[in-house]
Amino acid sequence: PSMLDIRDELIDIYSNRATSPYGLSDVNQLQHALQSAALAQQQGGNADLIVAALLHDIGHMTHDLGQDPARDGIDDTHEELAAAWLQPHFGPAVTEPVRLHVPAKRYLCATEPDYFGKLSEDSVRSLVLQGGLMSPAELKAFEALPYWRDALHLRRIDDTAKDPLMVTEPFTYFLRFIDQALMTSKPMA
Repeated sequence: PSMLDIRDELIDIYSNRATSPYGLSDVNQLQHALQSAALAQQQGGNADLIVAALLHDIGHMTHDLGQDPARDGIDDTHEELAAAWLQPHFGPAVTEPVRLHVPAKRYLCATEPDYFGKLSEDSVRSLVLQGGLMSPAELKAFEALPYWRDALHLRRIDDTAKDPLMVTEPFTYFLRFIDQALMTSKPMA
């Protein structure tokens, strides 16, 4: 697909499928995505991180498991679905933080004593399905991955992008970052 095709598809997804609630928070998927991207930009993130923040939960909108599969005891592996969906178009600087944002939660729960207490109820429920806290061997393996620090940054953004009162730019504002990431990153073969 061309750059225009992927832009159009993303606009369609975020216009038509991102209106469902984001977990148990008071924002929907679109608000969460826009807040995530805005926070990444405010924190000085480059185009790849801003796009990763914007699109990190696209896996929730590309599966047909319903709005809250964790409630039914199902790990929707949305991070893997998202990375697989994005890989034909974006390079690893976008796709790897997306793929690793759930393992980043497991990492932070295992390495920061107060992190678990900051998780929302639905995030705690999904954590169990996602494997719980990382073991020492998993921690070491995670730290060996090239984009692990970006994944931790994305995870922290993800955790805070749930403010029902936050005003953001519209999705179309972030197309400039999508375009930049599409032009500069090499998709994984």
